[in-house]
Formats: sequence, C-alpha cells, structure tokens
Amino acid sequence: MPGPLAGIRVLDLSRILAGPSATQLLGDLGADVIKVERPGAGDDTRHWGPPYLRDAYGAETTESAYYLSSNRNKRSLTLDLTQGEGQALARRLIAESDVLIENFKVGGLAEYGLAYADLAADFPRLIYCSITGFGQDGPYARRAGYDYLAQGMGGIMSVTGEAEGEPMKVGVAVADLMAGMYAATAVLAALHHRDRTGEGQFIDIGLLDTQVAWLANQATNYLVSGTAPGRMGNAHPNIVPYQVFATASGYLILAVGNDAQFRRFCDVAGRPELAEDPRFATNPARVEHREALLTLLRPVLAGRTTDDWLEALEAASVPAGPVNSIDQVFADPQVQARGMRIAMPHASGRDVDLVASPLKLSATPVAYLHAPPTLGQHTDEVLRDLGLDDHEIVVLRERGVV
Repeated sequence: MPGPLAGIRVLDLSRILAGPSATQLLGDLGADVIKVERPGAGDDTRHWGPPYLRDAYGAETTESAYYLSSNRNKRSLTLDLTQGEGQALARRLIAESDVLIENFKVGGLAEYGLAYADLAADFPRLIYCSITGFGQDGPYARRAGYDYLAQGMGGIMSVTGEAEGEPMKVGVAVADLMAGMYAATAVLAALHHRDRTGEGQFIDIGLLDTQVAWLANQATNYLVSGTAPGRMGNAHPNIVPYQVFATASGYLILAVGNDAQFRRFCDVAGRPELAEDPRFATNPARVEHREALLTLLRPVLAGRTTDDWLEALEAASVPAGPVNSIDQVFADPQVQARGMRIAMPHASGRDVDLVASPLKLSATPVAYLHAPPTLGQHTDEVLRDLGLDDHEIVVLRERGVV
C-alpha cells in the first residue's frame, strides 16, 4: 500500500542527524528520498563507531549503528557537488524533486549555485529546507552548530541534572532530533500550501531555535514568573510527587498528576493521613512543601520492591513505572506489542535490526522499503532514472563526479 507521501521526491543533501532524521521520517511516510553523498566518503556518521554492522559472515562492515539509526527508506547517490558536472546533475535531480533538504553552513551551497536564491526562479514549486545551527540570520548565523552546543545555549542543560551537580546534556541528541521533527512538519505544511497555490518556499530551521521552542513549560515558567528554573534532578518543577524514588530492589517512577491520584497513592502506601494534611492535600501545597513530603515518602517507598509497588499502584490507577535500561526497553511487552523493533534485509547479506517508526496511520501505514543504503548503492539506478546510459555513468565515475 503506498504511503501518504507516495509520489513526493525528496533530494536529501543533509548529513549527521538533524537532516537525515527528517528525511527518514518523510521516507517512512512514502516519499522517494535520494540521499546525496560525497564519493568515497559519504555521510560523516557512517564512520561514527563502534559499533558497526556485521555482514552475513560476521565480518565488520563500514556501516555504523549511528548511521543506521536515521537513514532507512532512502536511496544513496554519490555525487561531487564541487564539480560543474555534479552541480548540473544536481539541478537535473532538483527538476524532478518536490523537496530539497540540506544542512550546509549558511551560504555553503551558494558557491555551487545550489542555494535557494539560485534555484527559486527556475524551480518555483520547490520546497527548500535549510537546517543550520543558528538559522539564516542573527549574529551567530555563520557559526557551525552542533547538538551539544544547542543543548547548552538553548537552556536544556541548565534544567537537566542534579541540583548540586554540573549541567547535564540529554542522553540522545535531542536538539538534532527535534530540529528534524520540526523540519519534517514544516515540509508537510509547505507541501499542503503548494497543493493549494502551486507555490514552493524556503524553510529556515535552526537547532538553537528548536531547542528554545521545546523548553515548553520550563520556558513559560520563566516568562510568567521572571525566575529562571534550575536543575532539580528527577523532580518536576510543577507537580509533586513526580520523580524517581529508590525502592527495596531498584527504582520507581511515581507520577502523581492530580490530587485524587495522590489520595489513592497514600492509601496504597498505608499513609492515608498524608492526603488530609493541609501541607499536602493539594498540588500547590505539595509543591510549596516539597521537601517535607519527600522526606516522609522516601522511607515508605524504600520499604517495598519495585515490582510490589508497580502491581499495587496499577491496581489503584496511580501512574508509576520502572526505569528501564535499553535492553529492558526492547524486552518490554508493551514495546514488543507495538512493534517498535523491526528487521530489514540489508545489502551486507543479513538483516539489520532497527527502531520502528512510532507513526500508526490506519489508512496509509508506514512502510519499510529500503534498509539504510551502503554508500552509492543506488547511484546507477538514480542516474538511469535521469536518462543517462551505462557509458555516461562509467565516464562520470572515472572523472570522480559520482
């Protein structure tokens, strides 16, 4: 069954994570994504290992797990954009594409004649999405941008980690991933606009912008109060108790979201009087008297195992959960029931295990058509689609254009 973006072609000039995660999402939804890579080198993340995928004979390949995480449902074309012939081929591809996504530095593609300003007049229906560290304007626009910098500059590290500890980044590249998510969302909106008007447009996505945007309630806490939030470890700034607690066997996340849940928790915990205490009866009161309540709760929660708590709290409809390691995540029956681990046949001769898309569409479900490609795996195929014959392709390869 064709996906909802069947018939849409995306020319992917991005690398690393933000752009590739956006184009993978579009590919999952059925778009034909052509990933353009440097001949002989490819996407930087191909070499960001170990670990690397092993082939059918157990030998290590050059495909890193990092690269595999964000490059399925794409066809790989090697193309040297520094050469005139490579630029000409890129324009021929653009002529047959709906969307171009790139993450060169600001102005980086202009020297190859492939900036939006170079293309807009000839390709008025083109949707051109540029992902950079700091956006197309402002005093930092020319700086190189990386996820770690965006996390630090965008405030998330100031609210992540223990109160007395050092600022802490999130364990995955969330600024990159959210930039990719915002980019894909903007592309979908631009496609809808083009359907109505026939007009393409330029999309400007900055890592720092996206990091600031998804500070969400923490940013608004500051804007409303004038007080900058700080690090609170695993505690929630606006809800109590809503954090990790040590148990007799490990850890438990207790996520009490309202007063009724708190009363039920107190009953399960054998401390019903706490729900009647004026200091704790309402969430604003619990936030005000946070430390007093936590001092009382910690020994109670430490007295039973995590499994005991989970069974009792689930029966009482009190939100709680374990703190899973990643191997435990993929062993979790809910994760398994939702099909969040998939295997795809890979050019190495073996299946590669990947994280599935979380998108569940009833009429146009996600399809997994292409495993993450090896470098240049589809070069001949894509060039033949452009009308080149085998001799022309050989000549281009001899010249190092592809």
